[in-house]
Amino acid sequence: MNFKLTELNYIKPMRTLFLISCAFVIIGLGILFFRGLNLGIDFASGTRVEVQTESQVSQDELAAAFTEAGVDEDISSVQYAQGGTLANVTFVGQLTQEEVASVKTVFTETFGNDPNISTVSAEVGRDIARNAIYAVALASLGIILYITFRFEFSYGVATVVAMLHDAFFMLVAFSIFGIEVNLYFVAAILTIIGYSVNDTIVTFDRVRENIQAYEKERKIKTMDEYRTLVNKAIQETIVRSINTVITVIFTVVALYVFGAESIQSFALALLIGLVMGMYSSIFIASYLWLLIKGMSLNKKKAEPAPEA
Repeated sequence: MNFKLTELNYIKPMRTLFLISCAFVIIGLGILFFRGLNLGIDFASGTRVEVQTESQVSQDELAAAFTEAGVDEDISSVQYAQGGTLANVTFVGQLTQEEVASVKTVFTETFGNDPNISTVSAEVGRDIARNAIYAVALASLGIILYITFRFEFSYGVATVVAMLHDAFFMLVAFSIFGIEVNLYFVAAILTIIGYSVNDTIVTFDRVRENIQAYEKERKIKTMDEYRTLVNKAIQETIVRSINTVITVIFTVVALYVFGAESIQSFALALLIGLVMGMYSSIFIASYLWLLIKGMSLNKKKAEPAPEA
C-alpha cells in the first residue's frame, strides 16, 4: 500500500478536484443561506434547565412538566447524564421571571428537586459569536505572518485558504444535519485549524526542500518543474499524513461513541475536519500554491529583458 501511495500522480487530478471543491463551496453557501445553522444557546438567547430526578425521566415527561409550568417554548435539546437521572434541557429563547419561578415550583413538586436554571441573553450570544469570528480571523492572520516569515507569502495564502475551506465544510455539514452549533463546535474549529495547518506545513516544507535541492543544479523556469517537485513532496509525505489522520480518527470515534452526548458534536466536527484537512492540504493548498507560482512565472516572462 505504501509503495502505491508513493507512486501516484497527485498533480493530475488536482484541477478537477479543485473545481469540484469550488462547486461544493457555492452549493454550501446556498445551504447555509436557506437552512442556516442550528445555533445553541451559546450563540442565541436561550435558557438551560438542569434537573436532578430520583429515576430516569423521559423527554415527554419533561415536556409535560414545562407545559404545566406555562412554558410555551419548544425544547431545543435534552442531554442526559448519571443514567438518565440528570437532565439538561435547553430552550432557544429566554424564559421570563414568572416562567422561571413557575418552572422551579412545578419541577420541585414533580421531581423532588429544585432545578438549576441559567439564561444567556441575546447580547451575550452575539458577543460569543463575534469573539469566535475574531479568534478565527486572528489565527488566520497569525498563520499568514508566520508562514510568510518562515517560507514566503504564497505558502501562507494557500495554507489559510485551505484552512478556511475545512472550517467552511464543517459549518455546511452541521447545517445539513441540523446539529447544534455551540462552544464545543468553536473548540473543534480551532483544533482542526491546527491540524490542517500542520498537515499543510509538512507538505510545503518538503516542497521547499525539493526546490532548494533542485535549484542547486539549475534554476526553475517552467511550471512542469514546479509540478514535478510538488508531486514528489506529496509522495514523500502522504503516508505520514494518512497515518496521522487515521490514529487521531480512532480517538475521535471512541470519543463520539463512548463520550457524553454533550461532546458528540465536538467529536463529529473533529472527524469531518480531519478528513477535509488531509484532502485540502494536498488538493487545495498545493494547487493554489501552483497557481500563484504560475502567475509569478508568467509575470517574469512578460517583463522586458534589461538593456545591455
